[in-house]
Amino acid sequence: MARQSHRSDQVEKALYRRHADFCKVLSHPTRLQIIDILHDREMTVTDLASRLGIAVGNLSQHLSLMKQRGVLESRKAGNSVIYGLANHKMTGACGLIREILLEQIKQDSALFKRLDRSHAFQAKT
Repeated sequence: MARQSHRSDQVEKALYRRHADFCKVLSHPTRLQIIDILHDREMTVTDLASRLGIAVGNLSQHLSLMKQRGVLESRKAGNSVIYGLANHKMTGACGLIREILLEQIKQDSALFKRLDRSHAFQAKT
């Protein structure tokens, strides 16, 4: 029984490491933009670079890492390489995180407004 628990712990730790590595891939604003753009449709490297306003060489580094980690998949079409999301659940996960961040921004904004009113009141007295 203890042996199975030890294996289970190892599997959990490996999963946490994999999860952390996966999150590292998403820790760059350009990569998040790529996911957002590819949510709607697949695109060539050239089209993506144009849409993002970055050099193809810079974009290729991001795409390579994202493909390596299973975030994106690609296929050849003539002379072009077309990229798409490997799993569309990715946009749902990113969307949930974005919702949380927007809620935090609203809370911070409300706090700043209260603080501002408090300071304005103190300045008058």
